[in-house]
Amino acid sequence: MRKSATFWMGGALALAASLLLARVHPFGNAGLFGTSGAEDSVMENSSVPPEVRSLLTSKCADCHSNQVRTPIYGHFAPVSWLMERDIVRGRAAMNLAPWDNYSPDQQQTLAAKIVQETREHEMPLPQYRMIHWNSRITDADERVLAAWAHATSPNDADAAAQSTEQGDPARGKAVFEKRCTGCHSRTQNRQGPHLEGVYGRPSGTAEGFAYSSALVKAHVVWNEDSLEKWLADPDAFLPGNNMDFLLARPQERRDVISYLRQVSSK
Repeated sequence: MRKSATFWMGGALALAASLLLARVHPFGNAGLFGTSGAEDSVMENSSVPPEVRSLLTSKCADCHSNQVRTPIYGHFAPVSWLMERDIVRGRAAMNLAPWDNYSPDQQQTLAAKIVQETREHEMPLPQYRMIHWNSRITDADERVLAAWAHATSPNDADAAAQSTEQGDPARGKAVFEKRCTGCHSRTQNRQGPHLEGVYGRPSGTAEGFAYSSALVKAHVVWNEDSLEKWLADPDAFLPGNNMDFLLARPQERRDVISYLRQVSSK
């Protein structure tokens, strides 16, 4: 009897300690113990189409919004710490809650990144999918997200203007850092291949990157003309590729191409 009582007392103390330690936030306070938000409140009044909003709310918002939904196990450390780590990082990378406060360029960039990471099964995180079985992104979900990403492309007078100004590598670098670095790096493969040396390189040949078969088979050499067509509309230029991002403004395309040519010549 004494052993049994000791066992239960030890268990109760461990449980109490776990509950108390959950109030410690080594990775930041994600608000797990605040008032839970209604599931349909995320992006409720945004311009995002209902089917996309429903998908993002059910499969992304737990880590990428201010929504707080804490399951029972989330009240105990160290599980609570791991959850907060993922939520804090997720919100820092992208917060869906203030979507309509983002500029059109920011919305397009984030939408393209969502498509890229879900298509590569990087999101939702594997540990999240293990617990939330319904969070897996299906082929139908990918099609919905891809259509939405294309629809977020800027559609204004600037995009239609056919300026004759030459590309400027300094402006191109600024556009690249603002719009492209979510998926690309100059020197490392990310969701997209590294782009240093891309000017003059045949398509689908960056070492260590898993390209779509469309790019591997295209045998396109990236130059002024091909990059212009690619950045203007990747799907129209090479159907079946995995890039869900474009630069609608001709001047931005010329600037980025000028920058890529410059860094490729070094």
